[in-house]
Amino acid sequence: MRLRRKPWARPELAASPFFMDQPKELRGRWQESFAQKQPLYLELGCGKGSFLAQLAPKNPQNNYLGVDIKSEVLVLAKRNAERAYEAAGLPLENLLLTAQNIELIDEILSPQDVVERIYINFCNPWPRPKHNKRRLTHPRQLKKYQTFLRPGGEIHFKTDDDGLFEDSIRYFQECGFAITYLTRDLHQSDWQGNIPTEHENMFSQEGIPIKFLVARFDPLAEAQAPQDTATVAQA
Repeated sequence: MRLRRKPWARPELAASPFFMDQPKELRGRWQESFAQKQPLYLELGCGKGSFLAQLAPKNPQNNYLGVDIKSEVLVLAKRNAERAYEAAGLPLENLLLTAQNIELIDEILSPQDVVERIYINFCNPWPRPKHNKRRLTHPRQLKKYQTFLRPGGEIHFKTDDDGLFEDSIRYFQECGFAITYLTRDLHQSDWQGNIPTEHENMFSQEGIPIKFLVARFDPLAEAQAPQDTATVAQA
């Protein structure tokens, strides 16, 4: 669905103290923009921010950065965050938002911006083979994430798309990630602490199972073929 252009979106974002309008200038020093230095967590394609609005206020011991390319959705993420922190009675100090093409994420994050975990929730599946390289889980992207994701750090990935999920299993394992949890029906799994997103609720209501995995970055791991193990939950 194409969002209508909102002329007021950019001015409202620019006036927000937790929207970073010049992210390239913060490359290598993101922690300086937060109230205090804490573990940094990243959501790629944060959309309207419903995920971070639930997650960040519950975890004030972490810093969170939400990235999307559209001002029209980021302004909604801003408002959702403001409401969530107000409802929680907390100062909005551990969440930042910024606009950036995620295919060029390495232009705003460097090895000095150590990220503990990356969340990728319901990204565009780009199903046509010639477009596969635009997937946020494609090896071209994973290699960029590895420049700032700490060894042992995780990527949490959720999707409704079967093809994207099966291909992503291979992508992760080919790029030095160990899959430590995997389910093809998240809501029927034993995973604890799931935070549903707007898309997740929509797909679930349509009867589409939610696919989910956790991939741990292990630079010393050899590429593996997908397989069932005791540490991987199969739905």
